[in-house]
Amino acid sequence: MEKKQIPFLAMGGLYQQDDLDAAISVIKEVCDGRGSFFPLPEENEFQQLFAAHEGARKAVAVNSCGTALDCCMMALGIGDGDEVITTPFSFVCTAGTAVARGARVVFADIHHETLNLDPERVREKITERTKAIIPVHFAGLSCDIDAFDAISKEAGIPVIYDAAHAVGAKHNNMPIGGKGKASCYSFQGNKNMTCLGEGGAVTTDDDQFAEKVRQLKTFGYVYGEKLRIVSIGFNYRMTKVQLAVGITQIKKIDFVNSLKRERMQRLNELLRDVDEIILPPGIDENHACHLYVIRINTDVLAVKADLFAAHLKNNYGIQTAKHYPPIWEWEIFATLGYDGSDCPVAAKVASQVLSLPVFPNTTYEDLEYIAYSIKQTVYELRK
Repeated sequence: MEKKQIPFLAMGGLYQQDDLDAAISVIKEVCDGRGSFFPLPEENEFQQLFAAHEGARKAVAVNSCGTALDCCMMALGIGDGDEVITTPFSFVCTAGTAVARGARVVFADIHHETLNLDPERVREKITERTKAIIPVHFAGLSCDIDAFDAISKEAGIPVIYDAAHAVGAKHNNMPIGGKGKASCYSFQGNKNMTCLGEGGAVTTDDDQFAEKVRQLKTFGYVYGEKLRIVSIGFNYRMTKVQLAVGITQIKKIDFVNSLKRERMQRLNELLRDVDEIILPPGIDENHACHLYVIRINTDVLAVKADLFAAHLKNNYGIQTAKHYPPIWEWEIFATLGYDGSDCPVAAKVASQVLSLPVFPNTTYEDLEYIAYSIKQTVYELRK
C-alpha cells in the first residue's frame, strides 16, 4: 500500500459557513455601533441552548474548562486543608485547579477497561477532609455516574464531573449535564465542539450553584434593579464572537459526534482481530467520541506505546498523540511528592495508550490505511 501522511489535527470539530456567518454578523454589529455588551444577549441564548442539549436546568458560559473547574472549586469553598479526589489519567488541569485553590489532590486509580475513575478506588480514598470528587468522562465515555451518585449520597461529598471530552455524551441513554453537583465542559480547539479555539461551560440542576458560578465568572456582579457586587469574582467570560459561533456549534454537535462515531466503529471493525491492540470500549450512541484511544496489549506485544507511535510515524506517516501521561509525571506534581505508586492501573495504561487520527473528515480510505499500518507495525515489531 502506498505510503501516506496522516496528521493528528489540532482541530477536532467542524467549522462551516454558518459559523463564519455568525462571526461576521457580530463583528458587523459592533462596527455599526449596534453591538451590545455586558451582559451579552448571545450569552443567554447560548446558555439556554447548551443546558437543554446537555439535559441540565442551567448552563453558565465561561472561557475554558479550566475556569469552569476553578469556579466550581470556589463555589464549593474548597481551600487550604481540604482534599479533592480525582483521576491521575487526565489533562493536568483536572487536578491543577484544586491545587491552585490550596487543596491537596488525592489520586484514585482508574478502571482497567473504561479508563475512567474507579468508584471503588475512590471509596478507599475518602477521609473527613474530602470536599469533592472529580471524575473525568475520558475520551467521551461516561463515567459510572450511578456509582458516584451513590458515593455522593452516602458520604455527603459533591461530585463535579470533568466533561471536557463529553459534549453530547449520555449515560444509559440520558444526557449527563445535570448529574452530580455540576459538569464542566471544554470548547477548546481540538474538541468536537469548539468556539474559535477556547471556551467552556458549567451545567447544573442546582439554581443557586449556577448563580454562584455566574457571579464568580463576572466580577461578583449580581444583576437587578441596582447592580451589586457581593463577592470577589473574575473575568472568566466568553466573547461575543465565541458565543455566536458557539450557538451554531451546538446545532451541529450531534452531527459531528455521529461522523466521528461512524469512523471509530469502522476502525474497530478493521482492528478487532488484532490481539496486540486493545480497542476503545463503549463506542455507541452514548459515547461522545472525542478521542479514539487504543492500547498496546503489552501482555502480548512487549512494546511501549512510544516506540509503537514512532514506528507508525517514521514508516507509515501516521501521526498520533498521547492521552495522557499520568499527572504525577508533570514536574510540579513530582515536586509536590506524587509518584503514582498507589495507582498501578493508571501507570500501566499510560505506557500503553495511543490516540489515532480520527476526525469528522477522515476518509474511509485513510481508515483502511491506518488499520493496515497498525497491522504491519505489529508484525514488524514482533520480528
